[in-house]
Amino acid sequence: MRTYFDCIPCAIRQVLDSVRMITDDEAMQEKVLREALGLWHDMDMRQSPPAMARKVHRMVREMTGVADPYLQVKQRYNRLAMEMVDDLEETVAGSADRMETAVRLAIAGNVIDFGVNSTVDESVVEGVIARSLTDPLDLDALTEFRVAIAEATDILYLGDNAGEIVFDRLLIEQMPRQKVTFVVRGGPILNDVLLADAEMVGLTDLVEVIDNGADAPGTILEICSKMFRKRFEKADLIISKGQGNFETLNDCERDIFFLLRPKCAVLARHLDCELGRQVLIRSDAVLSQTAGERVKKRTVA
Repeated sequence: MRTYFDCIPCAIRQVLDSVRMITDDEAMQEKVLREALGLWHDMDMRQSPPAMARKVHRMVREMTGVADPYLQVKQRYNRLAMEMVDDLEETVAGSADRMETAVRLAIAGNVIDFGVNSTVDESVVEGVIARSLTDPLDLDALTEFRVAIAEATDILYLGDNAGEIVFDRLLIEQMPRQKVTFVVRGGPILNDVLLADAEMVGLTDLVEVIDNGADAPGTILEICSKMFRKRFEKADLIISKGQGNFETLNDCERDIFFLLRPKCAVLARHLDCELGRQVLIRSDAVLSQTAGERVKKRTVA
């Protein structure tokens, strides 16, 4: 997915949020922001938003000397989600359809995304969880999802954010765990999940966890490690969580199920859905939708 003009204000806010977490020094904040504006000026808008974010946030870390600006945020939301997990597990266990409930909660967890929404707090998370159990969900896609999991022998689950991974755990617990490998980022970027987060919430005790070798807020295959790319090609089913993974894999010709909540108008338009909707969509449907839009544009032209 390419970068749109409307992505730029969000990218500016991301940098301001990051540098303000690090320092109150306005001179340093201005210096970092000016450097970021220079990087954006020279960037190819055909790149995905995560590709642009990777370069800019590397610069933020280098200029400030702070390796992981969102470390405390990640730890806070890991703890918050773990405080909820017993009640969430009871919700899943007591439901008429455990898989559906776990999918709904996993998607709800995607609200914990400080790259798109820096105003997330405990009340927002709790509200999204409550609504997720009754909000619309594509049940035909859910049926396909069940079948794909049953038939798969090697499932690669691409994680997105710290805190959110506790909700992913609820879904993984409904799968044959020996089939599942969970993937984290290879280096700090925003509040995206790292191996330390997976260890903190006990995910490493549940399934194999690997990193993708890259510090992008998505899965940009060409910069990922050779080991990860081999695992990606070997997997017969890929589960992709969150906005950044969608933005970098939406045109990938693999069997992928995308689970996310569109948190910006750009992505909602791209998916042709309402902002904040629970999305479960298979890659073939995404590719068909994209192809249809291209045909529509050519026809209009």
